[in-house]
Amino acid sequence: MVMISGAKVLAESLRREDVKHLFGITGGAIMNLLHKLWEYGEAEEMRIITCRHEQCAAHAAEGYAVASGDVGVCFATSGPGATNLVTGIADAFLDSRPIVAITGQVPTNLVGNDAFQEADIIGSTMPITKANFQFHRVKDIPLLTKMAFKIAKTGRPGPVLLDFPKNIQIGEEHVEFPEGEIEIPGYNPTLKGHPRQIKRIAKVLKKAERPIIIAGGGTISAMAGNEVLELAEMLGIPIINTLMGKGIIPETHPLSLGMAGMHGHMCANSVINQADLLFAVGMRFSDRITGKLEHFAREATIIHLDIDSAEIGKNVGVHYPIVGDARIVLRQIVEELKKLEVTKPNGWMQKIKQLKDRCQCNIPLTDIQPIKPQQVMRLLREHIDSKTIVTTGVGRNQMWAAHYLRVGPRKFITSGGLGTMGFGFPAAIGARAAKPDHWVVDVDGDGSFLMTQQELATSVIEDIPVTVIILNDQVLGMVRQWQNLFFEERYAVTDLGPKGFKKRVPDFAKLAEAFGANGILVERVSEIGPAIKEAKESDVTTVIDVQIDRNENIYPHLPSGAKLEEIIPCPSWTEAE
Repeated sequence: MVMISGAKVLAESLRREDVKHLFGITGGAIMNLLHKLWEYGEAEEMRIITCRHEQCAAHAAEGYAVASGDVGVCFATSGPGATNLVTGIADAFLDSRPIVAITGQVPTNLVGNDAFQEADIIGSTMPITKANFQFHRVKDIPLLTKMAFKIAKTGRPGPVLLDFPKNIQIGEEHVEFPEGEIEIPGYNPTLKGHPRQIKRIAKVLKKAERPIIIAGGGTISAMAGNEVLELAEMLGIPIINTLMGKGIIPETHPLSLGMAGMHGHMCANSVINQADLLFAVGMRFSDRITGKLEHFAREATIIHLDIDSAEIGKNVGVHYPIVGDARIVLRQIVEELKKLEVTKPNGWMQKIKQLKDRCQCNIPLTDIQPIKPQQVMRLLREHIDSKTIVTTGVGRNQMWAAHYLRVGPRKFITSGGLGTMGFGFPAAIGARAAKPDHWVVDVDGDGSFLMTQQELATSVIEDIPVTVIILNDQVLGMVRQWQNLFFEERYAVTDLGPKGFKKRVPDFAKLAEAFGANGILVERVSEIGPAIKEAKESDVTTVIDVQIDRNENIYPHLPSGAKLEEIIPCPSWTEAE
């Protein structure tokens, strides 16, 4: 035990958690901590990445967490700095991403007195964190920090907040650092499935004639791709993924039907109500997947596996619940099935093949104007390899990327639950910091990119190059699509460009150049491939401004509150014979 300041204690605690990168912005109530963290930066043990907005720091921490599989760390000062983190924390909470957010706070004797730059960040974030702690004694910091990292990354991952009053940062006490694993009273996530329930589920799976698996983001968190695929191949079960489960198995696999839901593939959505058994793994049954609840999978026996017991039965009634880690429980089920005689339902397999053959949505690469966004995605796909990470903004750009691009687990990073516009670019910076040997490309919309474009300064100055492809239609595209389909084509408050769309504002290529990045304007299909190649080979961030057709909608489209069978199909979807 030694006498040490609170700031030094937290800095050392972060080092002991093997934190390599932190994203954030300084301020009066956090500068004492950063003063001590600077020492670790000088020793090249930790890198502090200065962002230009606190929300972006949180999104960068999210991108870092997904790409690396480790906990992402962000920080901000008190008051507005802390509240600017809230959107990113909420985003991480809904998408189950392990981040630790550190906020400065006014001295404890001023808490509750409306002091300068004071905000009740503990109260504000209580509904959107797995846990939050305010340090009251220097000697408590090592244990609370160790608890924060354990809670963030175990069980169902999620954000944890540490609030650090200024007087605790500068105060000194004798401190002891805990070694090894710690026990947290009342916190003990269930990892293994109950043996009797495993046996029941194995028998139900064996008997099913028209089974499907829906793999959600929990399968990605658990790195359960091998187990999902082994189970599917053993029984001939087609696999559907949610948006957050994208990449869990190769989408070229014969059993993969791709993404389901409001803008999911037709073949994925059409099979849900034909199934006699639905095995949901690590997913929430959100409204974007189910449509009208009373009509969802109404013929199916439902098995729901999730590490969070609160999710089971929350939205959809379940016949066979099971709580545990997706990878561990699926392995248990596979081993139990090996004891049984199992066969593949050939008629169902043939039906799946027919559905996939009908679900081919390709746009020709003819050099037309305006460019179709599907053409951009097809050409981008040619440049994607095993060392490519894709992030996205939110909107039509996000759905086109989800439909057309093929990446592995932890390589498609998007905002699902909160649907946070502006997410893609800072998340790309975080992902590239985690994986400097990967090409990271953000597929964005003009509206989404404008919300966080100031991070071009972060990307350039911190030397974290990424590629940004802006599908520029000068409108808030997803909302405009709804207006087109359901609001009598009244495009209220969705136009982002000058009246008549005679000029595109801003000029994103020039904007990029103003920050010291590369900017490329693309107006023809023939220019897309060379621009992507140039960006991939560049050692500085490159923004590709692609002028696309604002009238091109993303299909399928399930109207809000509608039944799955009421989905508006892709134009190329062929009717069943």
